[in-house]
Amino acid sequence: MKIVVAIKQVPARDSQLSIASSRKWIEEADLSYEINEPDAYALETGLQLKEAHGGEVVALGAGPARVAQALREALAKGADRAIHIEEEDHGALDPLGTARLLAAALRSEAPDLVLTGLESDDLGYGQTGAMLAELLGLPHASIVMHVEKLDGGIRVKCELEDGWFQYVEMPLPALLTIQSGISELRYATLMGIKKARTKEVRRVTAADLGVAGPEGAPAASVTIDRIYFPEHTKRTQVFEGNPREAAAQLVEKLRFEARII
Repeated sequence: MKIVVAIKQVPARDSQLSIASSRKWIEEADLSYEINEPDAYALETGLQLKEAHGGEVVALGAGPARVAQALREALAKGADRAIHIEEEDHGALDPLGTARLLAAALRSEAPDLVLTGLESDDLGYGQTGAMLAELLGLPHASIVMHVEKLDGGIRVKCELEDGWFQYVEMPLPALLTIQSGISELRYATLMGIKKARTKEVRRVTAADLGVAGPEGAPAASVTIDRIYFPEHTKRTQVFEGNPREAAAQLVEKLRFEARII
């Protein structure tokens, strides 16, 4: 079974963020990066399926040269090879643009199963996986908590609301977006790190994949006009009427505006 895991590299969680002078993105020069946490769980799921049923795991990532570090980490943990879509301005892409890049790289691979994280830690759209499935024409399931291989397909456990779960049987090929916490993450061993140095990392560009726009990069369908830190403001509101009426107004505000009761 060929399993492709899409991996995004994001700023480390303890990073101190500052806004770039363009006001359209964060300043990246002094940041440290890591594998997006939900994608790390997707990788772990793929590795466990490979160990149980055989096949290969291919790590797929898009972004500038630094993304090679995340792909090498995936190889050190047990992925067999990697594909790096080199895209210097990848931070400007929206979920659809990213999905188009990944879909173009995946068509020649013809995987049995594609795994992505549920969402990214930096932007949190939670849309790329579903869009990728649509572009590839694959059945898909989201918020997946468990994957079981069946004859000719898979059975997945999806998380719903209020502690409810849904079990779905799906044919292969398929795409799943994996929820964080699905299993315990493994660490890269010293032997795995050594082996990763000799594993294949194929590098392609948007132009190679046939999805480049007139300026060499895929066209974005969503653009960011400005980013900024939330403004801290204080406001006092006085509730009129007798104590019973004032209390009723306070409860309404707490329930429907503050949403804390």
